[in-house]
Amino acid sequence: MSQAKTTIIKRHLPEEDGDSKTIFGFWLYLMTDCVVFASLFAVYAVQRNSTVGGPSGVELFSLPFVLIETLILLTSSFVCGLALLAARRGNKQQTLILFSVTFLLGLAFLGMELSEFRHLVLEGDSWRRSGFLSAFFTLVGTHGIHIAVGLLWIGVMIIKVARTELNKANLRRLTMLSMFWHFLDIIWIFIFTIVYLLGALAI
Repeated sequence: MSQAKTTIIKRHLPEEDGDSKTIFGFWLYLMTDCVVFASLFAVYAVQRNSTVGGPSGVELFSLPFVLIETLILLTSSFVCGLALLAARRGNKQQTLILFSVTFLLGLAFLGMELSEFRHLVLEGDSWRRSGFLSAFFTLVGTHGIHIAVGLLWIGVMIIKVARTELNKANLRRLTMLSMFWHFLDIIWIFIFTIVYLLGALAI
């Protein structure tokens, strides 16, 4: 009996070890991405008053608009968490529905972000106008690119889970996807506070 248990443990150890290494590697990626965003925040902090006579955040930012964006992204992060819990329970239908809702909310957020960029550019307030706007577009745009990548990842996983099952490999991928989406949510909270809130209040 003990030999049988030992055999079972040995069979599962390599796979479990591989999963833990994959998750650990993804954590390292998130930490390096965090360093990238920290650098962009530092650049923005230096350039936030470099308007060269152009508009500042007080004239450009609409807090109600950005607050709606924030609520949409926070809601998508919450739904994403529910989707992962459903996946771990083995509820495939609920997982697909909740990740689809996450996708739609993320798409709405990205659409609002692109709409803001388009409005600024049409008003002549593009990244070329000042150091402040260059830093703003770079920081917020980098976050937007990450959101687009996350949406692509969600779309791929929805198709993959729909065609296969909630097996161990898919659960691992969904776990990393959830980690990535929550990470973007945290980064946005910093963007909302440092860029929009402090900028609109001229603090």
